[in-house]
Amino acid sequence: MTLPIVGYGDPILRKESQPITKDYPELKQLIADMFETMYAADGVGLAAPQIDRSIQLVVIGFRPYDEKTDTYGPEDERHVLINPEILEERGKKEYFNEGCLSIPDIHEDVLRPDTILLHWFDEDFQEHTEEITGMFARVAQHEIDHLHGKVFTDRLSPLRKTMIKRRLNDVMSGKVATRYRMKRKK
Repeated sequence: MTLPIVGYGDPILRKESQPITKDYPELKQLIADMFETMYAADGVGLAAPQIDRSIQLVVIGFRPYDEKTDTYGPEDERHVLINPEILEERGKKEYFNEGCLSIPDIHEDVLRPDTILLHWFDEDFQEHTEEITGMFARVAQHEIDHLHGKVFTDRLSPLRKTMIKRRLNDVMSGKVATRYRMKRKK
């Protein structure tokens, strides 16, 4: 089932999310609904606060891109991150143009490390600690920010924030059209 996505300005996007345990009610269904919602909105990542749940759960799905052959892989790379924690930032920092389903129609270059050491549990509560790179690392960092009450625009310079302030206000007031359902403010 596709779920409405919470828009910028909703207080849940500024809250610290809570860890969950393997007995979280209907976790498998929630994960399936999050993937369905993310794909229906043409996203590559979705954090639980974006669907109005203040829990530490992220889904990520994208077709891997090979720069050498300039082609995309045949199948989506899919990840479920439960209670994720970035243990270490590694590699060089690079700018990448980011957007967010909670902040439609705004895309900005954000500086993040290209490699991180990540600890998380998967949907079967198997524990992982791995060095991740590329698109997976980029999207994981963006979505983990949501779990800590941050959005990508928080990482912009004061000048860039000022330049997009009117557009952010439009999102907060619901003056934005999307192809997916957005939760309206209470």
